[in-house]
Amino acid sequence: MTVLTGDRSGLVGVGYEGRDIGDFVADLVTMGVSRLVDVRLTPISRKRGFSKSALGQALGDAGIAYEHRRELGNPKDNRPGFTGSPETLAQARAIYAGLLARPEAVDALDALAAASQRELVALLCFEADQRQCHRDLVLQAAHERRPIGGAASRPRGR
Repeated sequence: MTVLTGDRSGLVGVGYEGRDIGDFVADLVTMGVSRLVDVRLTPISRKRGFSKSALGQALGDAGIAYEHRRELGNPKDNRPGFTGSPETLAQARAIYAGLLARPEAVDALDALAAASQRELVALLCFEADQRQCHRDLVLQAAHERRPIGGAASRPRGR
């Protein structure tokens, strides 16, 4: 799910699977992203340029703020369900949705919703297919916290 408004504010989900850091950052700049929120539990990667320090540096060089939100990460034992059968996907999504009710996750979601009122925020995880990633639920939950009656927003598929 992508939630955008006409004034380049809102939320968008991005995955770096199959991407190189240069093209990835260039695409964010083209989209008008001003903040990237990393929703991986542990922001490390075997893919060059996508671990926390290197990613933060590449984004900073492009004028994009980097923020890691560990409290929105998906536990390792719940990840396989996101790429399994429809039944295991539903179960993994339900487990993760329960984790979003924790106070620290609620605070992070509120912060995302507030930031998305001011700027275009990209939520990052690995998976290219957002339907197979917990960030899809993060986007939905943050969107539900955006005030009604402010800037108009509409869900758009990605």
